[in-house]
Amino acid sequence: MEEVYGFYGKILRVDLGGRTFRFDPIEPGILERYLGGKGLGSYLLLSETPPGVDPLGPENKLIFTLGPATDTPVWGSSRYGVYARSPLTGGYAESYSGGRVAPVMKRCGFDALILEGRAASPLFLEVTDEGVRFHAARDLWGLDAYAAEEEIRARAGEGAQSLVIGPAGENGVRIATLQNNRWRSAGRGGLGAVLGSKNVKGLVFRGQKKAALFDEEGLSRFARRFAAANREHAAVKNYRRLGTPMMVALLNSARAFPTAYWSRGELPGWEKIGADALLAGFDVQPRACTACMLACGNLTTVREGSYRGLTVEGPEYETIYAFGGLCQIDRLDEIIHLNDLCDALGLDTISAGNLVALAMEAGERGLRKDWPRFGDAAGAARFLEDIAHRRGDGGQFADGIVAASRAFGLEDRAVHVKGMEPPGYDPRVLKGMGLSYAVSARGACHLRATFYKQELAGVIAPDAVEGKAALYLEFEDRLTVFNTLILCVFYRDLYLWPELREIIRLTTGVEYTEEALKKTAGDIITLTRRFNLREGIGAAADTLPPRLLAEPLPEGGNRLTADELSYMVQDYYRLRGWLEGGMPPE
Repeated sequence: MEEVYGFYGKILRVDLGGRTFRFDPIEPGILERYLGGKGLGSYLLLSETPPGVDPLGPENKLIFTLGPATDTPVWGSSRYGVYARSPLTGGYAESYSGGRVAPVMKRCGFDALILEGRAASPLFLEVTDEGVRFHAARDLWGLDAYAAEEEIRARAGEGAQSLVIGPAGENGVRIATLQNNRWRSAGRGGLGAVLGSKNVKGLVFRGQKKAALFDEEGLSRFARRFAAANREHAAVKNYRRLGTPMMVALLNSARAFPTAYWSRGELPGWEKIGADALLAGFDVQPRACTACMLACGNLTTVREGSYRGLTVEGPEYETIYAFGGLCQIDRLDEIIHLNDLCDALGLDTISAGNLVALAMEAGERGLRKDWPRFGDAAGAARFLEDIAHRRGDGGQFADGIVAASRAFGLEDRAVHVKGMEPPGYDPRVLKGMGLSYAVSARGACHLRATFYKQELAGVIAPDAVEGKAALYLEFEDRLTVFNTLILCVFYRDLYLWPELREIIRLTTGVEYTEEALKKTAGDIITLTRRFNLREGIGAAADTLPPRLLAEPLPEGGNRLTADELSYMVQDYYRLRGWLEGGMPPE
């Protein structure tokens, strides 16, 4: 590219130990080959992070990236990406967050921000279009995420946006999140613990720069046409009215709603925690990120009871599944309270709910008399506090499900892939989700292809294995481009290949064919594979826990066999062009 439209061509590199920073140019050709977001982040992670680095050591790098669509009129573009070696899995970690941070972050004049080393004492970083200022944050250490973000933004002044960690990140809890705009989370993989290990409480951003676009007026016209064509689209209206809790009814109807810690696929009385119950019993207002028409973030206020007046953005489907399904807590006000507690502490609700539910199952089986039982919301809250502050048995769970299950003899019951706890889609019903969990580089993940939607919608039969890998690749490739631009994956029905090509052309000036974009996506996915292979995570980890392959669901006897999963995984390797054992060719 003669001119890097849509980008600055710069990396902001921060040495925390030395309290210095510099801007480095991005190597020529990298942006055209990998674009930004996930592509750039994965390239930098593989090329800059030493093999075998301690995820919570100073040599691990925390990498933030933005895309060419960030801070443009493109709908769904208000997201940033963050990457590191995961303290939860030991492998590739990626996470994304919406809200209002990403456009302001981009106005600081970089495409990637790399945090290196470890500060000698707690800091927060003020990042502007002039550089970085290092501020003492000892007085902020110990604050919950809500209070810390409010204080950091107040010190930075009007127009600033920030991201922070809560106590979980400070304490190196391996499911700790990065939080922004109070309720938005870069949640999975423990990246909040990586920031905490660097003695950084948070970052605040202020800037006025704008990356030059190839065709700014054309992009504005594209955004206007897109809005006119899609504001009344059925998917847009459903997200705006119901948000992600609408999935509760769909998954229970399919008997794929993980319940009682993966022992059942349907929660009796699920109607009490679904979208209709939320709308009927609580004050709910649609809430959107910057440049978003979906407004899927339900701003929910409890009307009555012990939590009267409590407001959260949510609860999202995954939080309802984790605490409502896995933990069998059938009161929405209690789930909202646990949601609020996780956001304040800086805990990933998917992983947290899985950990609490594993403890509940052990309690139900009489293995631990002092652990909560299914349905015990107060016990769940105490356990979350113990995890975040590493108190008592919570200290073992703070190191993730692999460490906890080993410590308490629960390895035969623990449900995870590569050390990451799964989201709310049972692969014994939705077999393509079994493939998704198995081959995702970051561990059990639903967002690399959101393949549950294709199965629930009947695009392919949920219980089929033939053809699953080929269809999965189509959606994984397209959503890899989403995470490279960076776009919200909930726009998946609205941005197909032609729209993605047009966004890239109008922002960067580069004309990609659909085939070229698919190749770019494949190259990025291969980067993540190479990172995991380098860290000792190979084909043996591309599977599901024995429990999910051995135990059929009681509702209808749905099951996924080891042979069926192996067939899909091997087909996936073949279609990716990888060699035996999932090894990319040199």
